[in-house]
Amino acid sequence: MRAVVLDHFGDTGGLRIAEVPRPVPVVGELLVRVIAAGLNPIDVKTRAGSGEAAGVAGFPAVLGHDFSGVVVSSPYEAFRLQPGDEVYGLSGAPRSTGSFAEYLSVPAQHVAEKPKVLSHADAAALPLAALAAWGAVVELAKAHEGQRLLVHAGAGGVGHLAVQLGAYFGAHVVATASGPNTGWLRELGAAEVVDHTTERFEDLVAPVDAVIDLVGDRADHTGPRSLGVLRPGGLLVNVPSGSWPTLLADAEAAGVRATTYRTVPDAATLSVISRLVDSGDLRVAVQEVFPLDRIAEAQRLVEGGHVRGKVVVRICDY
Repeated sequence: MRAVVLDHFGDTGGLRIAEVPRPVPVVGELLVRVIAAGLNPIDVKTRAGSGEAAGVAGFPAVLGHDFSGVVVSSPYEAFRLQPGDEVYGLSGAPRSTGSFAEYLSVPAQHVAEKPKVLSHADAAALPLAALAAWGAVVELAKAHEGQRLLVHAGAGGVGHLAVQLGAYFGAHVVATASGPNTGWLRELGAAEVVDHTTERFEDLVAPVDAVIDLVGDRADHTGPRSLGVLRPGGLLVNVPSGSWPTLLADAEAAGVRATTYRTVPDAATLSVISRLVDSGDLRVAVQEVFPLDRIAEAQRLVEGGHVRGKVVVRICDY
């Protein structure tokens, strides 16, 4: 099969397209023909040598988490997903072959039926970002009516889904974004939007119950500044890995609660996400779809930031 392999950590010069052996599913795994793969910041961090690089056992390596495709083989005849079913989910990368390949062997608990209303390209943008948004907003912040919820980087891959989920569950959502995205976020359900390029959110935002921090301490001390807008005992959920090393100590000193969040693949939650998408209650934004042979360009776009929603790579035709 064709796959994008990484020969060494560093810039996109370490990526190339190669023929590699097709993976063989073992107990509890599905074999999936991958139609499209989503690109996430963690993918470019790992390629560069940070992120999940410690889990790469050797080179050449095939990375990639998000995928949408078609089941080729199933664990057994009466399993819930059968050959021909259209599915989406998360690979086991970097421990096993990732989704930047024509075929993927993946644990069944990582996979669900894709939303029926979405193309494979749009569905491939969802799994990791939607699970991260669900985990932060629903499981940890417990979004509910009457709650005030601040979402940083609201126009990004996780952010635009977090805004929608917060609004869906009744929270008063305040989002930060750059000027061109402020109107769009209001359409997605944000009650207030702060243009971080011209305004300081701490000067405008009334105390909030929870912060979904998708920036950390990497740009303009966004995460630490957020501690000042949390009510006493409020919760900050920090999502980007390694983005705020002093998070817990800073939160304790400010008298608020804080936690990191790491996405855990879960077919049951993905099935809920599918139903929300099919009912029109959740939308996914894809800024651009790249062909496989332009994956280096796609990765550089993600690496540069300022993507509205997600970037996707088309692996093969369907």
